[in-house]
Amino acid sequence: MDKNTLKQYTSLVKFLGQTLGPDYEVALHDIQPNSKSIVAIANGHISGRDVGAPMTNLGLEIIANKEYKYKDHKLNYNGVSKDQRVLRSSTFFIKDDEEELIGMLCINFDDKRYTELSEKLLQLCHPDKLIEQNHKYDSVDSMVQNSTETFSESIEEVTDTVLNKVLQDSNIPVDRLTQEERLNIVDILDKKGVFMLKGAVSTVANKLSCSEPSIYRYLAKINKKNN
Repeated sequence: MDKNTLKQYTSLVKFLGQTLGPDYEVALHDIQPNSKSIVAIANGHISGRDVGAPMTNLGLEIIANKEYKYKDHKLNYNGVSKDQRVLRSSTFFIKDDEEELIGMLCINFDDKRYTELSEKLLQLCHPDKLIEQNHKYDSVDSMVQNSTETFSESIEEVTDTVLNKVLQDSNIPVDRLTQEERLNIVDILDKKGVFMLKGAVSTVANKLSCSEPSIYRYLAKINKKNN
């Protein structure tokens, strides 16, 4: 993202943060090869992040699968903050003249205050039944497991979020994974853009109980297969 574009969108982040209020987090991500991190943020208390925090798992996946090429934005999907609050999120794709992605402007809405007020009003009408009927999800745990996006403060947390979900889905203990199963897991992580993060190879190698050269060999094999 060039300096002029960065300056304009940084000003927009501040404007939106003040206009929408403290229940809306506004974050600007730079999509440079050596960045992929937050360069401006308003109301960061919502996700617990600050400038320099890494791209989310969803952001990495969008870059990897090039979803931005077919649309200008992604609206009203669920995210889960570090302290397990469910957020309603939307992302605007910032593109250059060639329609290539150069940044993402993300807005995350925390409806906790409004939900609590709604439940208090419902209790006045019908204490139990109406509240039960108006739940939007079974539990925060179910949201965490099935969430589209999670918010992290470090690259290790982003990598762990995706890797733990993949290992959970495979339902196989790490120490019993075969070489082919490790290759498949690395392939899934690669498709989700995890290896665009600096340090991800080391984190994944530790999690899969193998060496970093092994991860690089898996990636080379995957790239050769795809090409």
